[in-house]
Amino acid sequence: MASLPRTDTVPARIGTRWAAGRRLFLASAVLLAVVGAIGQGTGWITLTPTLGPTAYVLVVHPESEAARLRNSSLGHLVATACGLACLAVFGLWQHPSVVEQKHDTWAQIGAQALAVGLTLLVLELIEAQHPPAAATALLITAGIARPGPPLYGMLVGLLLLIAGAALIAWITRRTGTGTTQKEAEAEEGKG
Repeated sequence: MASLPRTDTVPARIGTRWAAGRRLFLASAVLLAVVGAIGQGTGWITLTPTLGPTAYVLVVHPESEAARLRNSSLGHLVATACGLACLAVFGLWQHPSVVEQKHDTWAQIGAQALAVGLTLLVLELIEAQHPPAAATALLITAGIARPGPPLYGMLVGLLLLIAGAALIAWITRRTGTGTTQKEAEAEEGKG
C-alpha cells in the first residue's frame, strides 16, 4: 500500500521551526541577560550552571510538568535545603570548593550523591518533578554555590529566571503569540 503524499513541505516545516527557534532564542537570551545584568548590579554571580537547564525547560517546554511554577520553585527550594543539609551533615560548611581544590574529597562525593538522591526522593514524594534542581544540589554541595554571596546569587538568579519565564508564558497565553514546542511538532506532523 502506497503512503499518502504529505501536504506539508520542507520549506513550511523550516519556516515553522525558524519561528519557534527565534522565539526561544529571544526569550532565553533576554531572560538570561536581564538576570546577569541584575547580578552585575548587585555584585553577585546570578548566572550559574543551574540556570541553563532551568531556562531550557521553562522556555522550550512551558506546558510540561517540570516547567510548572510550583514544580520549578519547589524543585530548587528542595534542592537547596538538601544541599545545605548535606553540607552540614558532612561538615563541609566552610570547606573549599571542588574548583579551589581541583578535586573532590570523599566527604564532598558523599554529600553530592546524598543531596541529589534526597532531592529526587523528596520531589517524587511531593509530586514536583523538575530535573534541573539536581544541578542546584550539586552546585551547593560542591561548594561552588557555598553559603553566602555565591548561594544568594544563584538563588536570586533562579528566582528572577522562574518569575521571568512565568511572565513570558502568561503574556504568550494572553496574547496568543509565540509558537510552543508542541505547536511546532503538531505543525510538522500534519499531512
